[in-house]
Amino acid sequence: MDILRNLRRLESKLARTVDGAAQKVTIARTREPLEILHAIVDSAENRIEPAGRGKYVFPFNQINICIAADGREARARFEAVLGSEPPLHDRIVERLQAAGCVLNGLSINVAYVDRSEPHWTASEFNLEFDRFAGPPQPKLQSNVAQPTLKLTIVQGATEKPTYVFTSSRINLGRCADVRDNHNRLIRTNHVAFDESAGESNLSVSRQHAHIDCTASRGDYRLCDDRSLHGTSVLRNGKTIAVPPGPRGVRLQSGDEISLGEARLQVEIETAQVR
Repeated sequence: MDILRNLRRLESKLARTVDGAAQKVTIARTREPLEILHAIVDSAENRIEPAGRGKYVFPFNQINICIAADGREARARFEAVLGSEPPLHDRIVERLQAAGCVLNGLSINVAYVDRSEPHWTASEFNLEFDRFAGPPQPKLQSNVAQPTLKLTIVQGATEKPTYVFTSSRINLGRCADVRDNHNRLIRTNHVAFDESAGESNLSVSRQHAHIDCTASRGDYRLCDDRSLHGTSVLRNGKTIAVPPGPRGVRLQSGDEISLGEARLQVEIETAQVR
């Protein structure tokens, strides 16, 4: 009797385990393509590595993504969502750059299969990261203008009084590292206003604004990242409001950037590469 009772208990336990596992798989696969897209971007961000002195790097230049999509209709839904503006590639690049990572030719490949594999890290998708030695970068021709952006703090408190940049993106905001409620890194501010240094600094949002450099034109554009107290440029006695979004305002030497009540002086120098 004891043996029979033990066998029944074991059978019941196995049944509950199987049912629980099946239920988890069913629940996981009910996620919509947009939710899975965000999970893929989060998974890529989780591979960022600290490089010291508040800097971060992404150690890979290729991401292979495999998505479980059973049938043409499921694949069509994923293709439509992953290809919508901004597409998956741009979302991943933007998230990594927002954290301060410099990317050189990141390749992202997406493939679809009928069902997931046991070794996958998620039930709906799997990411594999690789790093390959890329082809040698072409040398810049002589006399190519390389703009240098110099930002001097006029009002507000930061780690340094002056910053000099030649990078393609510069984040401006309060605190060096911006994290979400789960302590995941959202972005790194290259010019970070101290959170405990007065009202001027508190008027700066954590994700206040950023500056993009367009290499082909050699100019810098200031973009507002939907800040609370707004972003503007003071030029020749006139105030130019910077609208939220990617359009921004082209900066000129002598401009003064306003982030809430904080102020930064702009100086742009064009050097010649010989």
